[in-house]
Amino acid sequence: MRILQDRIEAGRMLGERLARDYAGADTVVLGLPRGGVPVAAEAARRIRAPLDVLVVRKLGLPHHEEVAMGAVGEGGAIVRNPGVIRSAGVSEADFERAERRERAEVAQRVERFRDGRPPAPLAGRTAIVVDDGMATGATAAVGCRIARERGAARVVLAVPVAAPDALAEFDAADAIICLLAPADFMAVGQFYADFTQVEDEEVVRLLTE
Repeated sequence: MRILQDRIEAGRMLGERLARDYAGADTVVLGLPRGGVPVAAEAARRIRAPLDVLVVRKLGLPHHEEVAMGAVGEGGAIVRNPGVIRSAGVSEADFERAERRERAEVAQRVERFRDGRPPAPLAGRTAIVVDDGMATGATAAVGCRIARERGAARVVLAVPVAAPDALAEFDAADAIICLLAPADFMAVGQFYADFTQVEDEEVVRLLTE
C-alpha cells in the first residue's frame, strides 16, 4: 500500500502529473480548505500557476459528522448525496439545519481566508480544483461547480487519493487527476503518514505568500 509522507509530498507529486498538460497554460489552482490548500500550493508552484481558495463545507450526517450527506460552498452552491440521505433516513428539516450551519461557516471562512481580496478570475481559464483526498466526492463536486459557475473554460479535479467508487461516479469535472485509488480505501488519512490537521493560520499564510 502506497503511503504519502504528507500533504507537501502529495502536492509535489500532483504538480509533476499536472505539469505534463497544464504547465504554462492559462490555469488557476484552487485549494479546498483546509487540507487541500497545502496540496494545492505545492502543485501551483510546480506548474507556476496562481493559487486561490474555494471555500466549501461538508454536510455531515447527524451524529456521524464524518459521513457526507452533501456539501455547500461559496455563491450558494450545494450538492446532495441522495444515497446517504436515504439510507440514513435524514429528514429535510435535519438537512436544512445542517445546511444553514455550514453556510454560516462558509461565509466566515471566505472573510477570514480572503481578507477582502476578490476571488481569482476564472472566465475562460482552466480551473484545477485540489483537495487532499476524496471519500464521497461531495465537497469536490461543489468546488468544481463553483469554478464552472465562475466561467472556467475547463475544470480539472486533482486529488492525491480517492475512493474508487467515488472516482468512478464523479462527473463534475472535465478531467480528473488522481495518484492513488486503492481498493481498500476507508478514509483519506489512511494513506498519509502525517495527516495533521491544517489550521486556518496555515491556509492564510499560503494564500498570502
